[in-house]
Amino acid sequence: MKMKGSQVEEPRQRKQNNLTEKEETANHEKNKDNEKKERLQKYIMLKRFTKLFIGCLGAVISGMMYAVYLSTYHERKFWFSNRRDIEREITFQGAGAVYYSFYKDMLRAPSFERGVIELAYNNRTVPLKTINAVQQMTLYPELIASALYQMFGGQGVVEPVYFYIGILFGLQGIYVSALFVTSWIMSGTWLAGMLTVAWFIINRTDTTRIDHSIPLRENWALPYFACQVAALTGFLKNNISLSAEKLCYLFMSASTYVFIMMWEYSHYLLFLQALALCLLDGLSLVPKEKVQDVHKMYIFSVLVAYLFQFENYAMLTSPLLSLVIGSMIAKSLQISMKTGTFRAKVMKIMYFYLAFTIAVSLHFLIRTVVPPNDNKQLLRFLEVRFGLNMSKNFTVNWMLCQESFQPPSPDYLLRLTKSSLLPFYIMVLFICMCSVTQAIIRRLRGAPVSTDNKVEEGRIGERPEVIYHVVQTILLGSLAMVFEGMKYLWTPYVCMLTAFGLCSPELWTTLFKWIRLKSVQPVLLAFVLSAAVPMVIGFSLWREFLPRILAELSELEEHYESDTVELMKWIRTQAPINAVFAGSPAIMGVIRLCTGWMVTSLPVYNDEDLMRRNENLYQIYSMRSAEDIYKILTSYKASYVVIEDSICNEVGGIKGCRVKDLLDIANDHVINEDGDVYAYSKYGRFCHEIKMNYSPYINYFTRVFWNRSYFVYKINTLISFQY
Repeated sequence: MKMKGSQVEEPRQRKQNNLTEKEETANHEKNKDNEKKERLQKYIMLKRFTKLFIGCLGAVISGMMYAVYLSTYHERKFWFSNRRDIEREITFQGAGAVYYSFYKDMLRAPSFERGVIELAYNNRTVPLKTINAVQQMTLYPELIASALYQMFGGQGVVEPVYFYIGILFGLQGIYVSALFVTSWIMSGTWLAGMLTVAWFIINRTDTTRIDHSIPLRENWALPYFACQVAALTGFLKNNISLSAEKLCYLFMSASTYVFIMMWEYSHYLLFLQALALCLLDGLSLVPKEKVQDVHKMYIFSVLVAYLFQFENYAMLTSPLLSLVIGSMIAKSLQISMKTGTFRAKVMKIMYFYLAFTIAVSLHFLIRTVVPPNDNKQLLRFLEVRFGLNMSKNFTVNWMLCQESFQPPSPDYLLRLTKSSLLPFYIMVLFICMCSVTQAIIRRLRGAPVSTDNKVEEGRIGERPEVIYHVVQTILLGSLAMVFEGMKYLWTPYVCMLTAFGLCSPELWTTLFKWIRLKSVQPVLLAFVLSAAVPMVIGFSLWREFLPRILAELSELEEHYESDTVELMKWIRTQAPINAVFAGSPAIMGVIRLCTGWMVTSLPVYNDEDLMRRNENLYQIYSMRSAEDIYKILTSYKASYVVIEDSICNEVGGIKGCRVKDLLDIANDHVINEDGDVYAYSKYGRFCHEIKMNYSPYINYFTRVFWNRSYFVYKINTLISFQY
């Protein structure tokens, strides 16, 4: 019996051993699979980290190199380190001189708080007028720069002017880095960022105005807008983690608020951005929750800016605020129904109609309730610019004659073509537009929009960030074809979008799907072209434009305005401390900066009273009597008047856009529109007649200084008539 029992137990034990071996084998294989998955996950994480590290490193290096390039170019152009303070300050022309002068005032103040109060209640710049310089001239960059200078103990370590322009050059580096990041996020490769930076630097004359005047508000603001666009691009992406989405939203909110605070016209640019997002929202091409979050961010930023800008009513009457509120109200009135039905299509059309109607009605309602602000001058200008109205107003016509408000010259498009940017931009934009149109048609038919956006699908137009950038570049491009000044907003966009398209395999796959390429695997060819084409373009740009850039940095330009320096020295040494100078706004800004004396006007065109002053003081170049000019100057408490020979004897420029021509039109001294035939006037042109030194001009004015460019006359307080 025992033998039988042991014989029965042996097969059972054998089976148990076999099961144990099988379980061990299965567990071993499972462990191997887990190890492979872990290794694969580690490899994917390492690959992503390496890709992220290379991209961030490329963005940082690109920004730093561009900042160093700008600093070197600026030094070569102006010999900045070898100049005296007065010669350095003269390089800040026009409005830039006024901005920097207030930066100097902040550094001279006994404390930061006292400096802010003195700027907010400033009566030492323009006689008979107390201005809130912080609000009217958007001096928040100067407040920040002065606070940083005092906080980090810049006194004695670095000169204030170098600290100021160093911040701006650093911001321009951030600008380039943000464009790098945007194209990198959209294409997935750092090659797109490098190509964006290359095109940006090569087309520097059309991408930035840092060469014209460093302290311009847009030079402070646009880097923050580029950061906001980069964050918005990441926020709109479909396949993005929740933590990354929150990070993009926070970064976007902060950069939007800073952008609004830095530039008085920022809300108009954000209005165009909101318009593009409303199109995406109305066609349901992006999750409505994301658009609602962006709208809340707009409202919060505008309202906070309104409070911190001393209750600036321009924020409340902004078209951005009206559009966002109108869009949110229209969205809340929409009825949810099955997509693709006839009623759904009608409701989409009704959404745009409701949003537009509510926004326009709300805008006019706010303008009637809120006290009037100085933005109405901009509306008057746009009416005349687009032929909706006619005006003889000097200020309006003078602004229309400025280069920034003229249509772009053919040389602009020729420069973009020579750098190969424009041809490739047209190709990329055409492919993206066609793909976006297909996505919109597919959405209206009720077909679901793909959220995976795999490369082999070839549907680049269904990506929300791509649709947004296509609409935004079309809006900015349309304005750039009307106003040349808008090219500084559009051209960087062109660089970024073109580089993204050429480096994106998805764009090439979309093209191959249309032409039904079968001889070669489309996806493989797309990956090859997305790497080969940018490298070929980059090599050709490097070979052609790098020698030019190096030659530009090695050349020493001679920029020295001896006549202006002589005038500033005379004012500092000969003019009384309580003297008030009158003249054109541009030279008044330089006098305010270099001497600190009071001036009758400033080169600022967002204040109604200052614009009226500018027009009245420009009458020194009109055909008015000596008595009329004397009354105008004394009404503003002027002690001296500066006459510029370049304005008085201006010959070149656009016909009918010379200052004296515009004055003759405003004063009805011109019979025909060409400005060739003058009405009868018994007075000659004041700026010519006063140089003759005969009565009655010598009764009112006494010449005290002159050189080749400037004539300074003291305004007599006691008039002795000589005949």
